[in-house]
Amino acid sequence: MEISALKSFIDVAKEHPFPIQNLPYGIFSSKNNSNKRAGVAIGDFVLDLSLLEEHGLLDISHDGSIVFDQPHLNNFMAMGKSIWRQVRECITQLLSHDNPALRDNSPLRRVALVPMTEVTMHLPAKIGDYTDFYSSEYHASNVGAMIRGSGNALQPNWKHLPVAYHGRASSVVLSGEAIHRPCGQIRPKDEEAPFVSPSQALDFELEMAFFTGQGNLLGHPITIDEAEDKIFGLVLMNDWSARDIQKWEYVPLGPFLGKSFATSISPWIVTLDALEPFRISGPEQSPQPLKYLQQNKASSFDIQLQVDLATNKGAEMILCESNFKYLYWSMAQQLAHHTINGCNIQPGDLLGSGTVSGPSERSMGCLLEHSLKPIALPNGESRGYLQDGDRVTMRGWCQGDDYRVGFGELIGTVLPSLK
Repeated sequence: MEISALKSFIDVAKEHPFPIQNLPYGIFSSKNNSNKRAGVAIGDFVLDLSLLEEHGLLDISHDGSIVFDQPHLNNFMAMGKSIWRQVRECITQLLSHDNPALRDNSPLRRVALVPMTEVTMHLPAKIGDYTDFYSSEYHASNVGAMIRGSGNALQPNWKHLPVAYHGRASSVVLSGEAIHRPCGQIRPKDEEAPFVSPSQALDFELEMAFFTGQGNLLGHPITIDEAEDKIFGLVLMNDWSARDIQKWEYVPLGPFLGKSFATSISPWIVTLDALEPFRISGPEQSPQPLKYLQQNKASSFDIQLQVDLATNKGAEMILCESNFKYLYWSMAQQLAHHTINGCNIQPGDLLGSGTVSGPSERSMGCLLEHSLKPIALPNGESRGYLQDGDRVTMRGWCQGDDYRVGFGELIGTVLPSLK
């Protein structure tokens, strides 16, 4: 059946991010059950996969082991693409309007479909490692021009490989968790001595990130043709950045304390199968990448992205409207490059895209790119960087015919420094 024609027995509005065409995975607990377990979002409900597993409607382990009654999705991620696809097809059938198995089983339906208002979401995976890329040419060019001038905006390596750094997995937090303003060494002027202070240049970064599934053995690279089969799905990501701390510390080894204090992600993982109808070609790459990075198919997705700001004085404003398609380096290229040296990826690793900026001022994915001209807010306030009490909300979605595949919201509020 054509994906746009799919219909669930659960009513879902056209603008809702979680129709039957989506079916993103997450980890949740509920008012009546404090155990963390796997679920799928469908409309305003969470479908409890652990209950479906218990009732024999999702028997995928073949050895009696429990897959979905777990506090993280790592075991499921490790099973690979064929199992992911099998489970997705089974859930789609169970939720279809013409399938009575769940629709007409009132006792099971009442407990298996938990209202979103009664759930608490948790990190979807036990994240072993976190890598953040720098894959938007627009972002890299804007920032490079600020530092080195427009004639030398991109470093010589930038169009030959996906630049990245390793981040701190322990400080990855879920949407809704507030972020304390970090402290660190800063040096506002070159002639001054550095001092320790709460950051005065706190920024958001509009990113997306993907979770890996089946990994590779140490010493065995993942090829470009294998890479997408290793990607479990995508989330929204806000890689909070203390620009003044980062500016002083980053030479010569790159970001450290200016990034490691917090990285926020959205709770629902959207699969590549859900995104497939929105696959498009990414930007033309010139010069042609080396052979291990060359792709033979369209490698990007038309995912609309938006960042909203709300202040504690009542101002609300859309700060950014961008799109995943603007990224120069694809997820497959990122993963192939990450492992060309034999680095071993594991289920549940998190790989960020880097700031997703586009060609216009409206599509700049962080405040740093606006820093030479602070943003005027409707109530007369302005923002060069984030202030205490500011709430940043990120959204992402793909627009289909009469349905929307969305990522939900990623929300973070800035709290005062603890120092």
